[in-house]
Amino acid sequence: MEETAGDPKLNRREFIVRSIRVTAFLGLGGLAVLVAEKSGSGETVWQLDPSKCIQCGRCATNCVLAHSAVRCTHVYAMCGYCDLCGGYFKPGTKTLNTAAENQLCPTNAIKRKFVEDPFFEYTIDEPLCIGCGKCVKGCGAFGNGSLQLQVRQNICVHCNQCSIARSCPAEAFSRVPAKKPYLLKQITLEGPKSGG
Repeated sequence: MEETAGDPKLNRREFIVRSIRVTAFLGLGGLAVLVAEKSGSGETVWQLDPSKCIQCGRCATNCVLAHSAVRCTHVYAMCGYCDLCGGYFKPGTKTLNTAAENQLCPTNAIKRKFVEDPFFEYTIDEPLCIGCGKCVKGCGAFGNGSLQLQVRQNICVHCNQCSIARSCPAEAFSRVPAKKPYLLKQITLEGPKSGG
């Protein structure tokens, strides 16, 4: 039998191929709808509120990961680029140089680079950071608090009940919208303010 433009005949093979294509297309469409719903559904992630954090050190030891998902974050807009940085140097340091015995960070995760007298730039080597909070405590005690702890969402495995949050004595962990996953203190005209 000959096919005509108005009445095409499908053989079995063409029918199966077209059916698979239609099924795959509908499946991808359904997947796209699910992803769109999930991203707009109010999904939340765990985050540490730096205004409540007391730098107890539990972030470094209570995470389910071998190396905590909590890391130090530097809010550069707040930093004074001080020669004597309370987050970099141990208290009572006599010489302000990069010698290991002068550094507060136990893993050498904070790097210091000269900018101009008397300013230095401080950066965090994030893979070295263990989230112990020593630098954050020092920066808050002798500086403006530009060093802060945050759950790094690209590292976190998103536990249903965060083990660090359960052990946090300051109850500084909470669920925040996945669209705004970070809670950083920022300086304003009125003073420090939490924001995302």
